[in-house]
Amino acid sequence: MLTLRKDDVLAAVKTNPDYIRPTDRPQRFAPGDKVLVRMLNPHGHTRLPRYVRGRVGVVQRHQGSFVFPDTVAHGGPELPQHLYSVRFEAKQLWGDDASEKHSVYLDLWDDYIVAAK
Repeated sequence: MLTLRKDDVLAAVKTNPDYIRPTDRPQRFAPGDKVLVRMLNPHGHTRLPRYVRGRVGVVQRHQGSFVFPDTVAHGGPELPQHLYSVRFEAKQLWGDDASEKHSVYLDLWDDYIVAAK
């Protein structure tokens, strides 16, 4: 397991590492596409919030391809994937009492989402 010592934090933050990586995987979604967030329950680190699992959102933007943090956090391979900005209506996440004026945008990796029906 990699450990970052307290004395090294400032230097690590200042290095601003680049996590952009090319991938051979095709881009699966475009702005306007409806996507369903997969119901995943991985062991360990994930960037997938529980409150969006099983919910439908709309792709707003393709952000590019990046290192997949779920594997890298455990010292595994980079496994670059496409990253999408996905918009969720507040009502979709928190029910009818949520404001129609509010929404949440999340950056979600390819492995987290599938095309919604």
